[in-house]
Amino acid sequence: MQDNEKKPALRFKGFTDPWEQRKFEEIAVRSSVMSDKKGLPRVEYEDIISGAGRLNKDIKLKESEKVGIVFHKGDVLYGKLRPYLQNWLLASFNGLAVGDFWVLQPQNTDSSFLYRLVQSQQFDEVANQSTGTKMPRADWKLVSKTKFAMPHSVDEQAAIGAYFEHLDTLITLHQRKYEKLVNIKKSMLDKMFPQNGASVPEIRFKGFTDPWEQRKLGDAFERVVRKNTNNESRLPLTISAQDGLVDQITYFNNRVASRDVSNYYLVYNGEFAYNKSTSDGYPFGAVKRLDWYEKGVLSTLYIVFALKHPEKDDSDFMTVFYDTDRWHRGVAERAAEGARNHGLLNISADDFFDIDTTMPEDKVEQEKIGRLLKKLDTLITLHQRKLEKLVQIRKAFAERCFLQSRKEFVMAFTKEADFEEAVVKLLIERGWKDGVLKNYTEQQLIQNWANILFENNRGIDRLNDYPLTDGEMQQIMEQVMNAKTPMKLNKFINGKSVLIKRDNPDDKLNFGKEVSLKIYDRLEIAAGLSRYQIAEQPKFPTKSKILNDRRGDLMLLINGMPVIHMELKKSGVSIKRACNQIEKYAAEGIFTGLFSLVQIFVAMNPEETVYFANPGPEGQFNPSYYFHWADFYNEPMNDWKDVTTALLSIPMAHMLVGFYTVADGSDGILKVMRSYQYYAASKISDAVSKAKWENDQQRGGYIWHTTKNHESKFFILRFTTGSGKTMTSFKSAQLIASSKDADKVIFLMDRIELGTQSLKEYRNFAGENEEVQATENTDVLVDKLKSTSPSDTLIVTSIQKMSNIKDDAQNKLNPNDIALINAKRLVFIVDECHRSTFGDMMQTIKHTFPKALFFGFTGTPIQGENQKKMSTTATVFGNELHRYSIADGIRDHNVLGFDPYKVLTFKDSDLRKAVALEKAKAYSVDEALADPQKSKVFYKYLNLPMAGGKDALGEEIKGIEDYIPNTQYEGEEHQKAVVEDICENWQTQSRNSKFHAIFATSSIPEAIQYYKQFREAAPWLKVTALFDPNIDNNGKGITKEEGLKEIVEDYNARYGQDFSIPTFAKMKKDIAARLAHKLPYQRIERTPEKQLDLLIVVDQMLTGFDSKWINTLYLDKMLQYENLIQAFSRTNRLFGDDKQFGTIKYYRRPHTMEKNIADAVKEYSGDKPFGLFVDKLDKNVEKLNALYAEIKDLFVSAGIEEFSQIPADMAERKKFADLFQSFNENLEAAKVQGFEWDKPIVIINEDADEKTELHADFDERTFKVLALRYKELFTPNPDGSENDPDDDVPYAVNSYLTTIDTADIDTDYMNSRFEKYLKIFYQEGAEAEAIHQAETELHKTFATLSQEEQKYANIFLHDIQSGAVVPQPGKTLREYIAEYIAQKQNDQIHKVAEVFGLDEKKLRAFMRANITEANINEFGRFDDLKATVDKAKAKAYFEAIEGTKLIPPKVPVKYDKLLREFIVSGGFDLKMPKES
Repeated sequence: MQDNEKKPALRFKGFTDPWEQRKFEEIAVRSSVMSDKKGLPRVEYEDIISGAGRLNKDIKLKESEKVGIVFHKGDVLYGKLRPYLQNWLLASFNGLAVGDFWVLQPQNTDSSFLYRLVQSQQFDEVANQSTGTKMPRADWKLVSKTKFAMPHSVDEQAAIGAYFEHLDTLITLHQRKYEKLVNIKKSMLDKMFPQNGASVPEIRFKGFTDPWEQRKLGDAFERVVRKNTNNESRLPLTISAQDGLVDQITYFNNRVASRDVSNYYLVYNGEFAYNKSTSDGYPFGAVKRLDWYEKGVLSTLYIVFALKHPEKDDSDFMTVFYDTDRWHRGVAERAAEGARNHGLLNISADDFFDIDTTMPEDKVEQEKIGRLLKKLDTLITLHQRKLEKLVQIRKAFAERCFLQSRKEFVMAFTKEADFEEAVVKLLIERGWKDGVLKNYTEQQLIQNWANILFENNRGIDRLNDYPLTDGEMQQIMEQVMNAKTPMKLNKFINGKSVLIKRDNPDDKLNFGKEVSLKIYDRLEIAAGLSRYQIAEQPKFPTKSKILNDRRGDLMLLINGMPVIHMELKKSGVSIKRACNQIEKYAAEGIFTGLFSLVQIFVAMNPEETVYFANPGPEGQFNPSYYFHWADFYNEPMNDWKDVTTALLSIPMAHMLVGFYTVADGSDGILKVMRSYQYYAASKISDAVSKAKWENDQQRGGYIWHTTKNHESKFFILRFTTGSGKTMTSFKSAQLIASSKDADKVIFLMDRIELGTQSLKEYRNFAGENEEVQATENTDVLVDKLKSTSPSDTLIVTSIQKMSNIKDDAQNKLNPNDIALINAKRLVFIVDECHRSTFGDMMQTIKHTFPKALFFGFTGTPIQGENQKKMSTTATVFGNELHRYSIADGIRDHNVLGFDPYKVLTFKDSDLRKAVALEKAKAYSVDEALADPQKSKVFYKYLNLPMAGGKDALGEEIKGIEDYIPNTQYEGEEHQKAVVEDICENWQTQSRNSKFHAIFATSSIPEAIQYYKQFREAAPWLKVTALFDPNIDNNGKGITKEEGLKEIVEDYNARYGQDFSIPTFAKMKKDIAARLAHKLPYQRIERTPEKQLDLLIVVDQMLTGFDSKWINTLYLDKMLQYENLIQAFSRTNRLFGDDKQFGTIKYYRRPHTMEKNIADAVKEYSGDKPFGLFVDKLDKNVEKLNALYAEIKDLFVSAGIEEFSQIPADMAERKKFADLFQSFNENLEAAKVQGFEWDKPIVIINEDADEKTELHADFDERTFKVLALRYKELFTPNPDGSENDPDDDVPYAVNSYLTTIDTADIDTDYMNSRFEKYLKIFYQEGAEAEAIHQAETELHKTFATLSQEEQKYANIFLHDIQSGAVVPQPGKTLREYIAEYIAQKQNDQIHKVAEVFGLDEKKLRAFMRANITEANINEFGRFDDLKATVDKAKAKAYFEAIEGTKLIPPKVPVKYDKLLREFIVSGGFDLKMPKES
């Protein structure tokens, strides 16, 4: 293993080169310059916050004359004394390091990267191998000679350093906020409760002046001694001073309580308990309220109590009262210092309730105090969790961005065979233990399958101990070949058995009878009859007998069936090459016959792995569905060992085929689940299997990325929109049903139309023997719930129908029926649970079915910041089982990022002045300034921020836009500005109407007004509007019915429909299908007149509607949190290279919306907001210029001018391929954002009212030249030498890039240089220097030509110079080149026809056609051509070339290969034998 062949697990985009090993002394040197210079700040150990890398004071204020080591800005201070104390600092100023520091100065290394390197695990381990015992110090000799892996590129070092600097800044910010809030609370507790002996607090709410009353605790509370006699709860609780009353099993990760908890106290939600144990910060124990669960049990060592007079006293006040120390003196007086038992205070319940306290008599004052301090608690908890999460993220990224130890290096394999051997070895260790079958043919593998079938079916009622005959195996193979598609074959495999008719005459008992053979059982995982084999280098037959057979790398066989096919590549070879290999095999018909059973493909190299479902012979390979496996926390796995262990081991591979593939009947294709879908589905299945059905509903805590609480009945799964929630929820239900862990699984939808849509999708996912039941009404629903039929296990219904059961129970439903349903084990899967769970209907369902399990799916859970009815999704559903946030989806390329734009329709300065004048009650600025009182008010409002916010206590602070009335945005001026902006940019934004957009307005009247404005201003724009026809128009002056009538009539006239207001719901479906290009509009892009450009909505279509053809959302309404993310997500479905992101433009209160976007992103990005928003145009152009500079440097360093040819060095070619792909991605994004060739980019800063211009460093001609060079990376060489398609070149083709049109590169300049050259060349007496200079100028223009064209351009020039040709006036250089190429091709064709004696006319027809490898033998035309070959001539040619005799059967193989390459490449010079 070479030291320079290492890579970390996680890297920034664009960096692919291996990291290098460098000794630390090559990375940094120690400064030893001492000084006592006055005025320089001194840094000592005591000044640095350990582990945080920041100062705890302003050291510039510290006076000191101590001697220290000189350091400069950018140096790293490392505390070598007791290095485990983690005293480090990145200097941002010049100063002196006093004490045992190393002052490290970076050498050819980014200082920020060096700073993070000394914090890495590897450096920490080396530094702590210290010298000394009492005063251990890091050993410089050891550290300096230690090798550390690091990027060669300083840019990559800087990117890593900047990223960690960003994280550190966030951590510091949240730490300070957290500490500030803790101190505020401490101060508030001290000042809002009277000091001992006082009767009034230091600060009070306005309006309260009465003294607080003296009361004993027993006056406010009554003791609870209720026992859990009937085992009403089995949830053991404990009191944590920090976290309150929590589940004991979760807190201790163990059960401390006894198994029998019937003698424990039964505690209900809202009751209090006193833990008499002392702990840090709680010297007199802790009192906490039960908040997180409906009920639980507590040991009788605790004192449990409840409010005696809830109508008089406020529970929240009592909770915060026990956070003070005002009751401590009473405990101290009753629990003597010596009367402690190992930290347990000796105080009786009577003594506890006898403690004197002071409380407000007025409950309203109690409520205000309680509410304020509880809100503060919520803020503290929020910041604490965010801080903890950020620290976790930093740690996780540090582990992945640095190579921590040798075991994390990815082993480099320079030979594919070595890699294959290592993979096979690991697979055997991971459960594929039943044999490696080397170089087996298809027939041998069929026989292997027959042997396994015989062993697994020897019983008397099956094969009766007589082996399968060839005829019987043929029966099975016919069933395989008839199934044909992977989807149907998935059902074949998972059907468990196959029927054959016995034709073995030895089996006299079963001869002529049908018998059922067991082939596979998905429940027999690594058990029963399951057999796991590896086929290494299996031989694949090709369609053509003339072609050589192919060999695959590895096939994984379960019970003899090849279900997973793997293609491997060595280190440094792109994973795309392995994918291309699979696609090529599929095109050649390899995966037919036995090999059509393959369900999953795996492409792997040592550094990367992707897996994907087999699309089948009629399907298409789509790289968008090539998935990377990830861990539970959605961090991608790259190392081949990790992926093999996690994804391909037994039992996982068995379950992947049996449980985690989905045969989708809607499009007839097989789908395989992504890693996060697997984790979610398995978590649900796990939770159901461990459910305690005897318990009533309880809430679990909201636990981040952890498993459930053991008694929780409500769980939440957080999936970003567009990530496959429907498939995941169905697969979860299927797993539950097949395991028989529940009797009913009910899919609960919050809208009837979504229920219909989901029913259709679920039925498409269902297997042969599975049914998904619809429920037309509540009666049918009840019947399905009561039913014992297995076909009624999976039910889809709406929340409305399910909640109606209670009313039926009260009116006509037999109570026994409710009891019968409740006796069943019910599992509810609630879709979009952020919408449905806060209404009365959901509560009704919970109370009607108290023992049921509820699982909620949402991409936008309701959280503390946007809680509804004082509740969050967590308080309603409990634990978060798994999370896949929108940031995860964008990072994994499952959804697109967003490009939001704030568009101002009014100047900020005008709005500020208007609000300030209105508040100052002045008509003009002069009037406001003339009056001191008015002036004060005027300036107060003039200086407000445009958008409001919150202070440290979470109280709202208003901004200018909060004072602007809605009428400001309902007027014609605003609406015209919005319409103008949309129309002006429509062509660019929609890609010439290829894509569609949604425009969301604030009300139905406004939607109708906008509709009319668009019809008037842009009649060419195909626009319609959609809203609820039943909603009243609120008397806004526009008759909704008239507006709706106009909209429907226009729609009918444009699209030839016949909708009406009563059938408006059908029109909505038609609109949705038209926007999504679904039945009957699947090919609508081919008929643009039938497309819909812009849909105006109010609330509809902003959630639950998916279309990859939507690329823009326009907003003239205010959205927040979940509604905002849901609406944005209408634009982020994957499409292709010309849709790089979803664009959002917002017009109403734009600064407030900007803040709302930031808040929503913060809430829903899963603490990973990076990459959520794409770069703006200015950043994209800066990136393009930087990438262009890199490409230019690459060609210059290779000695190539004007990009005239691709570099010869393979590493340089790979670098160019990577750079140009990145370049094109950024260019595509820039074009959508408004980039145009040869035009400056004007960047407008609307906040500062400034304009700046940016210019691209390249033009369109240069781009197309680079595109031409990129194409040449993947085309045959013009001299006829081969680029073997199976060669492992380290770059892979991006098919989209090779379709860039380079034929229209402007050649006017080249022709002008050609004319100039001819003029000087034929000029009498022209100097040689002038001719040479003109020729050099002409040569520079050849970069616009392909390598083939350049070759003939040079031949043509040589012919001019030798006098062999005289150019004709008016004829361009390109025309001459074309003639030369045509003549050359003519000669080449003639030569091939002559040498092989074949039909020249047929060969010429081939060369004129657009022939590819895939269509070369359409209608047998290539076979016809080969039939004309003179075999004797062909044999003589190849024997002369190879210098050896050939047997006749080898000759057709050779001329087949040569002719294919000649035709597909467009011709080349035939290699001729040397004349003797």
